[in-house]
Amino acid sequence: MALLDVIVAPDPRLKKKAQAVERVDAATAKLMADMLDTMYEAPGVGLAAPQVGVHKRIIVVDAAREDDPPAPLKMANPEVIWASDEKKVHEEGCLSLPEEFENVERPDKIKVRYVDENNELRTIDAEGLLSVVIQHEMDHLDGVLFVDHISTLKRNMIIRRLTKIKKLERRHPVEAD
Repeated sequence: MALLDVIVAPDPRLKKKAQAVERVDAATAKLMADMLDTMYEAPGVGLAAPQVGVHKRIIVVDAAREDDPPAPLKMANPEVIWASDEKKVHEEGCLSLPEEFENVERPDKIKVRYVDENNELRTIDAEGLLSVVIQHEMDHLDGVLFVDHISTLKRNMIIRRLTKIKKLERRHPVEAD
């Protein structure tokens, strides 16, 4: 298990479009496992490879409720092949935008095709929280953050706040335990 560093916005690496994965090999499967460990440790419900500085089309998600057993999904090259016309608003946050939350409207149900950690082509139907998490993480693959779905005023306030925090942290670094 290796925990990866999560990039915090604003950072130009989060705005880059990720490249397709040619084949899920052992190195890619290990990256997926490390991303999952990093996500659980954070804690979070999803993580995209660009958030850890890898510009490949890879996401991991686990939208299981606290009382339910883990239900991790490791996805390479995820693609929405169907989305419902019905949209729902959910409060979203992001490991790359710590402690920032806003309501975002997205399709309630989706069908996603992806390649799993064993290089097998899969399709999944998702709705509710799982649908939101998958769509949120897929946005990262195209350099889109959840704040790009909200008003410019709110987005700018959040980015200014995060910029200020980063500047303070550079001036006063926190020592590791």
